[in-house]
Amino acid sequence: MSANNISMQKHSRRALVLSHLSFEDIGSLDVPLRERGFDIETVDVATACFPLQQAESCDLLVVLGGPIGAYDQQNYPFLKDEVACIGQRLAARKPILGICLGAQLMAAALNARVYPGQHGAEIGWSPLQAASNADPPEWFAPLLVSGVSLFHWHGDTFDLPPGALHLAETEVYANQAFVIGDFALGLQFHPEVTAVGLERWYVGHACELNHAGISAASLRSSGREHAAALENAATHFWRLWLDHIL
Repeated sequence: MSANNISMQKHSRRALVLSHLSFEDIGSLDVPLRERGFDIETVDVATACFPLQQAESCDLLVVLGGPIGAYDQQNYPFLKDEVACIGQRLAARKPILGICLGAQLMAAALNARVYPGQHGAEIGWSPLQAASNADPPEWFAPLLVSGVSLFHWHGDTFDLPPGALHLAETEVYANQAFVIGDFALGLQFHPEVTAVGLERWYVGHACELNHAGISAASLRSSGREHAAALENAATHFWRLWLDHIL
């Protein structure tokens, strides 16, 4: 084995992605991770065998979104094991990222309440606002730039977990992002999406869109206006955040 190959192995990092739907993937986070030498493993948590040893040993745990509730453990028993897994990661103070359902599961693991939002589903494109009671860190700034809209798709919300720093809000729901220490980040919105990737969402979530009276055509039209700017801002954000936590 060459010296270069040995060096690459020594510097290899591992990211474990907990997935609830195959088409809701890490999107724009993929390239920044690979730039930093990450090998990426994705686990389908609905069929996974817990406990997950790799969730303890990986360099970054990413928990993605999905259309179920963090509180719905009777219908989806794996959620109990997933929350326990996330709780162990948080207790160990190891890097973890939760997006949408992932952020809600993080909140649940920290004994915060997760519940259906009183203002209905927040689906579509809108900007973030910095939380009024705190100054967001510099690595979060790309998502707050004027002219950048974030993609939202959730019906549930959560109370801010104990010890968390509130980062962002929207006009519809206050708790859109939180950070704990320098290792845990929860995002209610979806910075990872791309215009191409969202085409799979429009098919996979067709029933929900129909129930909400929202057309895929309208979301696609808004995506043509906002997706490219979000992907650029999110890529910058991912790189800054990864450099901060690693």
